[in-house]
Amino acid sequence: MKALLSIAPGGPETLTLGEVVAPVAKIGELLVDVRACAINYPDVLIIEDKYQMRPERPFSPGCEVAGTVVAVGAGVEDWAVGDRVVATTGHGGLAEQVAVPAAMAFPLPPGRDFAQGAALLLTYATTIHALLDRGRLRSGETLLVLGAAGGVGLAAIELGKAYGARVIAAVSSAAKADAARAAGADDVVVYPRAPFDRDQARAVGALFKAAVGPGGADVIYDPVGGDYAEPALRAIAWGGRYLVVGFPAGIPKLPLNLTLLKSCDVCGVFWGAFAMRDPAANRAHVDTLFQLWAEGRIAPVVTERFALADGGAAIAKLGARDAIGKLVVEVA
Repeated sequence: MKALLSIAPGGPETLTLGEVVAPVAKIGELLVDVRACAINYPDVLIIEDKYQMRPERPFSPGCEVAGTVVAVGAGVEDWAVGDRVVATTGHGGLAEQVAVPAAMAFPLPPGRDFAQGAALLLTYATTIHALLDRGRLRSGETLLVLGAAGGVGLAAIELGKAYGARVIAAVSSAAKADAARAAGADDVVVYPRAPFDRDQARAVGALFKAAVGPGGADVIYDPVGGDYAEPALRAIAWGGRYLVVGFPAGIPKLPLNLTLLKSCDVCGVFWGAFAMRDPAANRAHVDTLFQLWAEGRIAPVVTERFALADGGAAIAKLGARDAIGKLVVEVA
């Protein structure tokens, strides 16, 4: 089968399209004909050996797929050949076939295309876990979303509104501001590109404080990190919850005196580990996401589609933080 392969550590330009032996469905697995694979930030890191998981090479990046079941492994129930499926896998999605754990697979609803399906799980499941389990978001609270035009950012806007929050979206360009407003943000703040000196950091903090209002942000959703983290934390409410989701702008060092002064929580969000440790709770969240999708209250935004051979270009665009919404590689 064809696969986009990482054969040595490096950037997206090191990926090559090649032929590999097709996988098989082992115990507890489904073998899936991949129709679409969404690109996520772990794909940027894993090919550079900067992710917490380092597969043996050659391997294919891609951790979020949609396709059709072509084989069912031993011990798997409730699945049959021909079923349409969305699933997450640690890697291997940028290939014509991938074996996925049945526990991490879900039926793709009728009428939804494979690209939309591939774009749903990682961003929305991460976000609903973050907002409800870690952030304890309640109706009427103020939610500040950094990186609000990316996949997880748009998911945070939609889910924040679905759960009754006032949502302030923070983005880095006018085009991204338009995308955040289209997703339902109540207000948008456009921040400059980091790095920041001390005065610039204070100015960004002032932007955040003005946008969230004098009471501060009850929940801050941060999938960006870097120099944006401290200015955002300074805009948190008393007793607020700061959600650490990702670090494409770098790993920040927060002054912990701020957490004392605001009596706030800094909460790590590791959805993959949560899903493995508590699959029943994760499945309940995903069932909720499918219901919200059916009601039209959330909708994955796929802004660009790429061929398998061009998967490296999709990863490069995401790594450069130029993407709005989700980028999807269509494999078949």
